[in-house]
Amino acid sequence: MDQRPIFITATDHTRLMQLLTASNPGSERSSLRDLVSELKRAVIVPSDRIPPDIVTMRSRVRIADRATGEESEVTLVFPKEADVDRGLISVLAPVGTALLGYRAGDTVEWKVPAGVRSIEIREILYQPEAAGDMHR
Repeated sequence: MDQRPIFITATDHTRLMQLLTASNPGSERSSLRDLVSELKRAVIVPSDRIPPDIVTMRSRVRIADRATGEESEVTLVFPKEADVDRGLISVLAPVGTALLGYRAGDTVEWKVPAGVRSIEIREILYQPEAAGDMHR
C-alpha cells in the first residue's frame, strides 16, 4: 500500500520474473498481481550493491505485528520452500510480498478481508547478500 521505492537484487528480480512466467495464471491470481505490482516499482540493484538492511529473498527478519506487538522471525522464500510452521513465508503470501524490498525500521501494510494488516520490520537477522551468499 505504501508506494515508496523498494529495492530488489537483479538476481532476485530475474528469479521472481521466472516464477511469474511459470505460474499458472488461475492459481494465486491476486498474489501474482501483487508481486507484479511490487516488481514494477522496484529499483533493481546488483546483488553485491544491495544495502544490508533490505529484505531480499531468503532473508530472515524479525517482525512485529503493529496491532498486537507480537514479534516473530520469518524467512522470505520461494513458494516451493514455504513452511509456515517453520517460519518460511512464501513471497506469494501477502505478508511475503509486502516484506520484499523494504528495510529494517520500515512498517509495511497489506490488505486482508477484515481491513489492513501492519507489521514493522524490526531487524534483518540474515541477508544472503550481506553474508556473501550470492549463489543461494
